[in-house]
Amino acid sequence: MPKRPLTSNYGQHSNPVVWTVAIVCTIIAIAVIISGIAVFSVYMIYRPKMPYLVVAAAHLNNLGYDNQFQTMDVDMSVTVLAENTNSKVDASFSNVALSVRFHRMDIARLQAWPFQVERNSSRMLDYPVRSTPIPLDSGAMNEVALAINRGVINFGIYGKARTRWRVGIFRSVKFWTHLSCRLQFFIDNGTATGRDCSSKTL
Repeated sequence: MPKRPLTSNYGQHSNPVVWTVAIVCTIIAIAVIISGIAVFSVYMIYRPKMPYLVVAAAHLNNLGYDNQFQTMDVDMSVTVLAENTNSKVDASFSNVALSVRFHRMDIARLQAWPFQVERNSSRMLDYPVRSTPIPLDSGAMNEVALAINRGVINFGIYGKARTRWRVGIFRSVKFWTHLSCRLQFFIDNGTATGRDCSSKTL
């Protein structure tokens, strides 16, 4: 049986496409590494903290309750702070959409136009909440009756806002911050408890 000649790939040229792909992958890998180092360096320099919202003050000015017509009306003042604790980065807030809620019912909407908060500062948002008579279901009526007997009534403030900050030469980074607060008001004087509440960034 004749023997096959021995062959070798030595000296043969590789396909140019393979070399091109290898070079491109190498460049991409180097770019990713450099970008990671740059982002980490900027983070260590600026140490950014997420902007957030906090309920700074709330007061129940008046609570009206009509047992005959099964309605309730509320006069309340709420102050929300937009906080930016970064010492080197300005922050902006947009799509601020909060609601005052009683017994799973929204009784007022709290909104704001887009605004900016300078570094290491805050902006105060004052909201007067004056509702029209709100029809109550049986569960809400029972809750109001119990609250009047106890002298304390519960409300909630819920919602979210879009936050954004820019670090160095990099594009701005956006986050949603969500607020969920439960406030208790003393009916006789309108003061509130449970105001130690700030939003969480997701």
